[in-house]
Amino acid sequence: MKIDFNKNTDGLVPAIIQDADTKNVLMLGYMNQEAFDKTYETKKVTFYSRTKQRLWTKGEESGNFLNLVNMQLDCDQDTLLVFVNPVGPTCHTGTDTCWGSKNELQYGFLSSLEDIIQDRKENLDQENSYVASLFKKGINKVAQKVGEEAVEVVIEAKDNNDELFVNESADLLFHYLILLQAKGFSLNDIVSVLKERHR
Repeated sequence: MKIDFNKNTDGLVPAIIQDADTKNVLMLGYMNQEAFDKTYETKKVTFYSRTKQRLWTKGEESGNFLNLVNMQLDCDQDTLLVFVNPVGPTCHTGTDTCWGSKNELQYGFLSSLEDIIQDRKENLDQENSYVASLFKKGINKVAQKVGEEAVEVVIEAKDNNDELFVNESADLLFHYLILLQAKGFSLNDIVSVLKERHR
């Protein structure tokens, strides 16, 4: 890894800190060659503090270290992307990130869909909501719908109509998300089990 520390007059390059698991950006710091070398050797992220004018290992006072997983260099060789496993909150204010957001696993649209399903579960009086009506019918009906959709996916998998297969797969995933909520779980709970099995 050949980093161009000379591109800026202060000999520093930006280091974007990203959680290796959640992929959330946690903070931005700066490294010089010495900070980079120390990070690589100790496996704990070390910056050059522009205010303290010295090397600063994140967590040296709080214990909230950023344990190094991997580093990547951008195409211009002047910015680092640093993947970490954080110990505790990253920001000095006590939040998970320096933008005040929680460092939780997110699945893009699927996470938004989970939020909508949760809202329907908590507000069953929404008259035109299919999801709310399903929750009203109880766990047996929700589980039955998952079973029906699973059978339809199997049937379409044996045929050659890709469009039908994909649509039935979407129906199955949608109803499975409803079932998870009905049982008090989320995608994160399932991912945790899969990650544990992977180890």
